[in-house]
Amino acid sequence: MIKKSIAIAGHRTSIALEAEFWRAIEELAAREGLTLAAFVARLDEARVKDGPTSGLASYLRVAALKAAGAGALAAPRSSCDEPVADAAAGSA
Repeated sequence: MIKKSIAIAGHRTSIALEAEFWRAIEELAAREGLTLAAFVARLDEARVKDGPTSGLASYLRVAALKAAGAGALAAPRSSCDEPVADAAAGSA
């Protein structure tokens, strides 16, 4: 987990996310031409408008997953990308 302190609406808040999620959020911010803080603030505004049923960290994770699902992110750079053997393929 990586914790970052970001100012949102003049208040500092700490957000802890896994490195892969931070990379995705930073990539999305760069694609939008925004700083990380400005992008997170925009997502926080959307979260509040949606009725904040989840915390900001969870909302950021979901935003990253939605972007990845839509093909808006580069391929992940993680050891988690190792191919997993298909257990069903070995059984007859």
